[in-house]
Amino acid sequence: MAGRIRDEDIALVRERSAIDEVVAEYLQLRNAGGGSLKGLCPFHDEKTPSFNVTPARGLWYCFSCAEGGDVIKFVQKIDNLGFAEAVERLAARAGIELRYEQGGTVPGQELSQRRRLLEAHKTAAEFYRDKLASPQAAAGREFLSARGFEPADAQKFGVGYAPAEWDALARHLRGRGFTEQELLAGGLASQGRRGLIDKFRNRLIWPIADLTGDVVAFGARKLAADDDGPKYLNTPETALFKKSSVLYGADLAKREIAQRRQAVIVEGYTDVMACHLSGVGTAVATSGTSFGDGHITILRRLLMDDNRFRGEVIFTFDGDAAGQRAAVRAFGMEERFVTQTFVAVQPDGLDPCDLRLSRGEAAVRDLVAQRVPLFEFAIRSAITDFDLETAEGRLQALDAAAPIIGRIKDRGLRQLYAVNLDRWLGMMDEGFVVQRVLGSQAGPAGQARNGSRAARPGPAEAAGPQHGYDQRDPVLNLERQALKLAVQRPALCGPAFDQFTADMFTVPAHAGAFGLIEKSGGVASAQSGREWAERLRAGAPNDAARAFMTALAVEPLEAPGNGGEADARYAEAVMARVEELAVSREIAAIKSRLQRLSPVTEQGEYNRMFGDLVALEQRRKVLGERASGAL
Repeated sequence: MAGRIRDEDIALVRERSAIDEVVAEYLQLRNAGGGSLKGLCPFHDEKTPSFNVTPARGLWYCFSCAEGGDVIKFVQKIDNLGFAEAVERLAARAGIELRYEQGGTVPGQELSQRRRLLEAHKTAAEFYRDKLASPQAAAGREFLSARGFEPADAQKFGVGYAPAEWDALARHLRGRGFTEQELLAGGLASQGRRGLIDKFRNRLIWPIADLTGDVVAFGARKLAADDDGPKYLNTPETALFKKSSVLYGADLAKREIAQRRQAVIVEGYTDVMACHLSGVGTAVATSGTSFGDGHITILRRLLMDDNRFRGEVIFTFDGDAAGQRAAVRAFGMEERFVTQTFVAVQPDGLDPCDLRLSRGEAAVRDLVAQRVPLFEFAIRSAITDFDLETAEGRLQALDAAAPIIGRIKDRGLRQLYAVNLDRWLGMMDEGFVVQRVLGSQAGPAGQARNGSRAARPGPAEAAGPQHGYDQRDPVLNLERQALKLAVQRPALCGPAFDQFTADMFTVPAHAGAFGLIEKSGGVASAQSGREWAERLRAGAPNDAARAFMTALAVEPLEAPGNGGEADARYAEAVMARVEELAVSREIAAIKSRLQRLSPVTEQGEYNRMFGDLVALEQRRKVLGERASGAL
């Protein structure tokens, strides 16, 4: 077995794995001010971004689900890996050769299972790609050529060929040191009576990659007419491949999806190729399964799906009955998106691949450009089965379309589509149609959904370190700003923060955080932002304290002006204000005690406390003047 990875190598992996670059391979990040970035959390479903990344300190934190940590913890959680596996993955990404305590580098057979399976898939992809040029792959090359794809196109998408032999790939991979168990675990082969049998034989092969670009599975199309297997065959679900959470082409499309705020959903591998080659670089497809919740989650993260008027998700369907049914299913998922949803329909039934072949690349771009709102498509599809030339048919169509309109979230949009429905039906009675549609369908459905969203706790409530902690409380928020300054910008705090005491903070979480900073040497001992934050997290007594310290390290500061960037003036004002409030509480306590003392019988104690009160009042005045400069 491999030994423990050396600490200095782990530190090097952290140093060379920029947290913002690693996270950006899974979701879109945008500037949040103050040197922080934000995006939609990949670990829970949310409408408003609460996932923050602070590159300067190498940390991430979600203020909604209270998850956070460094780059290794992120990879562990998002890819469901152990610590060593996550370090190995990041090391491979950064080109770092790890050393282990038991000496030397680790032999290939001792690497983690995930890394071994990824290596096997990478080797298999290269094998398939090389075989596409072989004589026996002529049918595969003809298939691609007949659909308008050049050899360079196949090379760009890594298209390959699986030989017709029973175990060509298995023999190749075993010759490269991979075991039978690894081939079986990766879904690359199955167990036959006489040994391993390749999963794919005499098929055209498309490599399926995750968002980081690692090949995790394959899709294969049969080439022989006498092949009694399915037309398309995919890798079965494995430790690497979950059909519901992988979109073919997303690794190639993710940057353009983020830049254009657009995602185009097509049905097959050749459709993705045709779209990308035609200039629609936002196209993706599912891999052997229907479009579902897992795919929605991926797209929402890539789109930064938090504004219905800024982005678009475009479904492409045939104009036939099957395409209409698919659109209706998509309509059922529409409410999972915040952004607008559309349908791009080719009336003559051509998919993007055939459209490019018969009418050119411009026709593919036009297909996407001529999209119609998903609401409109679903409503129009619902009324096509009725005879709109008769009163009975129009009424039946109205009743069929009413439930669809009732499911539209936006009340104003429901009203507009009810009016449009009157025009599409030719009834010429807006009042009747609107009353029949909205009176019985739209109101309750819309109210129920709005109510459920309103009941969801906000990020501040969910992220509180303890029950009853309300960050909207101005005193708590001020203390939190001081703690954030001490963690994020210790050099600005000067000696003032280190002269605080734990009892100057009003809640246990803040007092505990101050104690941890004090125990770690105080802000005067801080060096780089990353080293200081890691020292504080490492010194935390438990997971809750570590999570709170991570939140303080990642949460943007609230400095006025300059995009939230704190300066020495702002930091001085915050420190002064925290101390001023603490002094005010002490003054109130002394006044209360003075009221209980007799200036005659307890003159000595009374005079001493009165002198303290005068000094504290003077101190509060000075602090107030200092704080008023920036707050």
